[in-house]
Amino acid sequence: MGGRVRLRRTLMGMSQEKLGESIGLTFQQVQKYERGANRIGASRLFDLSRVLDVPVSFFFDDMAETVQEQSPVAVSRGASGLSEEPASFEADPMTKRETLELVRAYYAIIDPQVRRRVYDLAKALAATGETKK
Repeated sequence: MGGRVRLRRTLMGMSQEKLGESIGLTFQQVQKYERGANRIGASRLFDLSRVLDVPVSFFFDDMAETVQEQSPVAVSRGASGLSEEPASFEADPMTKRETLELVRAYYAIIDPQVRRRVYDLAKALAATGETKK
């Protein structure tokens, strides 16, 4: 969840300090939320959704299946999946700084035709990388 806060804050070009000020926190507390060192309560999550201009559900998008399986409801239904080997950890590319910078640079392109050409170029380059594997 903290990763989604960081993703949205970064995409908006907002600093941790500015986000913290908007909801009455220090930037250190925002850092702790983003790193997952502190849990985010329901009312704080609501505040974050308002400041970051997203629905509360945004923070739960792309939640790892292993986390979903550990919810109290899933565990009570016997869906914890403990008989399977845990999947190897792969970092979500959406949380990488490079991805965030790329998205911000892409949306900074004012001309829609140029932006579309950049998009088409990126897709073409990705496709050639797939064929070489």
